[in-house]
Amino acid sequence: MDTNTDTDTDSVVAEVVERELQLMSPAVRSSRALSDRLLDPEFTEVGASGRRWDRESTLSELAVMDGAADDGPRYVPTGMTGTVLAPGIVHLTFETVLDGTRARRSSIWRKLDEESGWRMYYHQATPVPEA
Repeated sequence: MDTNTDTDTDSVVAEVVERELQLMSPAVRSSRALSDRLLDPEFTEVGASGRRWDRESTLSELAVMDGAADDGPRYVPTGMTGTVLAPGIVHLTFETVLDGTRARRSSIWRKLDEESGWRMYYHQATPVPEA
């Protein structure tokens, strides 16, 4: 018997969207401890620059920004949608503007257990060329 409902799916996606927005917050991005709780142990990213990041390199870079919460970059997201790909796996897509530069973004979030909750497993940003 399938117990998944649209309401369950909507609430799962809403929870993941909330966590994605937390990661875009300068206060979270400038705190290694807060970011650590949102990144999966196997996290990887391909940034808009084309650079590949792993979890430790990402957390180390964020540590450099520690305390710069008010001065940190401010992402403006639009068009955020999510899909539950399988139990414990959610895919988000959206666009951001940061300092006038647009990027299309894709994140995969996974939930290994109730204690750790949803964590970003993979992220990719692709620059959008100017019109």
